[in-house]
Amino acid sequence: MALPINIEDLLNKQKIESNRVEFKKGWNPASIYHSVCAFANDIDDLGGGYVIVGVDSNDDTGLAIRPVVGVPVEKIDGILQDMIGYNNKLSPFYMPRTSVEEVDGKKVLVIWCPAGINRPYSVPEDVTSKKSKEYFYVRCGTSSITAKGEVLDELLELASRVPFDERGNPDIRIEDISILLLREYLVTVGSKLANELYTKPLEDILEQMDLFVGPTEKRMLRNVAAMMFCEHPEKFFPYTQVEIVVFPEGKMKNPRNFTEKSFKGSVPQLVKHTMDYLRTNILYENVQKITGQAEANRFWNYPYDALEEAVVNSLYHRDYSQREPVEITIEPDGISILNCPGPDRSIPQSAIEKGDNLRSRRYRNRRLGDFLKELDLTEGRSTGVPTIQEKLAKNGSPRATFETTDDRLTFLINIPVHPGCDNKLLQLDAQGQVSVPEGVQKSTQKSTQKSTQKILELISENPKVTTQEMADSLGIIRRAVAKHIKKLQEQGVIRRVGPDKGGHWEVIERP
Repeated sequence: MALPINIEDLLNKQKIESNRVEFKKGWNPASIYHSVCAFANDIDDLGGGYVIVGVDSNDDTGLAIRPVVGVPVEKIDGILQDMIGYNNKLSPFYMPRTSVEEVDGKKVLVIWCPAGINRPYSVPEDVTSKKSKEYFYVRCGTSSITAKGEVLDELLELASRVPFDERGNPDIRIEDISILLLREYLVTVGSKLANELYTKPLEDILEQMDLFVGPTEKRMLRNVAAMMFCEHPEKFFPYTQVEIVVFPEGKMKNPRNFTEKSFKGSVPQLVKHTMDYLRTNILYENVQKITGQAEANRFWNYPYDALEEAVVNSLYHRDYSQREPVEITIEPDGISILNCPGPDRSIPQSAIEKGDNLRSRRYRNRRLGDFLKELDLTEGRSTGVPTIQEKLAKNGSPRATFETTDDRLTFLINIPVHPGCDNKLLQLDAQGQVSVPEGVQKSTQKSTQKSTQKILELISENPKVTTQEMADSLGIIRRAVAKHIKKLQEQGVIRRVGPDKGGHWEVIERP
């Protein structure tokens, strides 16, 4: 069974949090099933995890040691047979997914443990023993421990709490799933399932991706399947859309002068269409020449990365059972993004007003977050707000502010325009055509080319340069660098030689 994620991303812990990946040098079912149980319980609502057998890890960094140890080929069938019996010892019954992957010329066994829908789960302390006491296990950092006291009480309360995106929906049919959207996703994340999409029934692919729920006689697709892979998810979740309203003179000054734009589609499509519109119609770079200085002062009215983070987080954390769209209002002095409902009540009002970091242990759409992380659209770990503030600061823009109502019904993100732009807004005519304000420069394409050239220069200077080092040098987030690198690889401009850790880059042909 192929994984819905690239094995190298798991080994390098690039798109998955460290506490969601556990390496096991050898097959030790007693210890391994503690982790299987803990991932299934998913007390922090992170989306379960992965146990990778045949891989040793560095005690200091926690990363996989390459080349991997591997699992002897002749033992794999026996392990898989034993797992059938061990799965039956989990209470209630739980069956993790397994996949045999080839890494460094050897075989490793990946045990994928999605968050279970029948939490809490318990398992014998030693699944190989006939008389062994059962315990509930949870993750604590990168370890699996026995749940006790308040932790056990909290775990037991999860029995009635299933995130909306993981619930089964009897109205979603196989015919509603777009094979094109599904294939685009699988190709983007580097999953081997992309090669099986046209040779296996669609139901089998979706089953392997853990997108079905319910008993055999009544299997239902999860809500997240429609959120990610349906062209018209608004059929099931009304107002799954983004509405943009532009007030060139300001909403208070002239409320009748405005332009509207609305986007519908899957969540990745909504992100793409929204950001394409903002990049093309709203964002511009301001160039100020300074007397006696060779280089001009350059800044954007809004940094792209900050806006993307805000848009993605609004779609990630919104409640899809509410009939309210994500609303983006653009005025001369700033952009506001409104979604419903507000932050979880576990986040103090003081933290929202401070606007530094909003940490929540409960996610409305934890599985949707997993998909978005694998697409490099979000990093999770409550990094959204810090990323927005960081990118605004690097651009020289004022800090973003965050607002919610006392009853947490709405969440509003206010992103102010750069003060050097003098409240100049791109003018839009009736057809939505852009008129650039005098004295500014529309240079999105030029900026992209500049970033690409800088990446090539960095690779030429140091073939072992890391993605994070490139991001620091360019002043952009790591996900943006990853997108540039992927495009260069697809164009045959650069290639990776060796593993991510210990390998190096090569420039094949300059564009």
